[in-house]
Amino acid sequence: MGLDEEQQRRMKGRYCLLLACKDSEYVMKMYGGYMNVFVTTFGEEGETWDLFRVVDGEFPDMSDIHKYDGFVVSGSPHDAYANDYWILKLCFLLNTLDSMKKKVLGICFGHQVLCRALGGKVGKSSSGWDIGVRKVKISCGSDDSMPMPLPELSIIECHQDEILEIPMGVEVVGVSDKTGVEIFRKERHVLGIQGHPEYTIDILHNLIDRLLSNNCIQESFAEAVRLQLETTEPDRMYWVKICNLFLKGDDVITNLFDY
Repeated sequence: MGLDEEQQRRMKGRYCLLLACKDSEYVMKMYGGYMNVFVTTFGEEGETWDLFRVVDGEFPDMSDIHKYDGFVVSGSPHDAYANDYWILKLCFLLNTLDSMKKKVLGICFGHQVLCRALGGKVGKSSSGWDIGVRKVKISCGSDDSMPMPLPELSIIECHQDEILEIPMGVEVVGVSDKTGVEIFRKERHVLGIQGHPEYTIDILHNLIDRLLSNNCIQESFAEAVRLQLETTEPDRMYWVKICNLFLKGDDVITNLFDY
């Protein structure tokens, strides 16, 4: 007897995007919104992806969260250490997901707010903005089953906040010359990435333009980043594989960085 469409979707996986930012005009015009950026990057045919705009107060019902195989928390222009109601509510949700051992992938702001929810500390970076493509050195931590040595992987960055203190039970598995916690994980169900594996170079160029027009960065800084982007590419396919192995892989510990 064949499986109906709903059964097939469940077998393929159901995922939840917790969107912590507004759709920019550029992303709406070019991609149809950040939801499409994430699903195009991480989604596979047959999967179900649901969107909750947490920045606007939209959250999944607590009685429904058990239905999801994984959650992704997006980046945001907001501070992960702020006490806006939606941020506090997001922290509560993430703490609940951690207690349920649900897989949660945090990206940029998502990485930071996930750390906060677990008991860590987030704040402004003492060295200022990190914008552009940066090399991240991935370490194996205490797990001898991972292959060594691991290479440096380049990723798009756009942040001025960072993790200052990690929570108990969390392991740092990625660092850069700019940021001390580029990647962290907790057991098999939590992964935080400071960079943006979902971003493309054109999205970053538009972000630079907007930051410049809002006087968040100086023209000389923006020009230096643009020059770097002419000769540097992120290792996007590897980051996507890392994220998908985490969200959908059977053996995260041994396979997460085995590409």
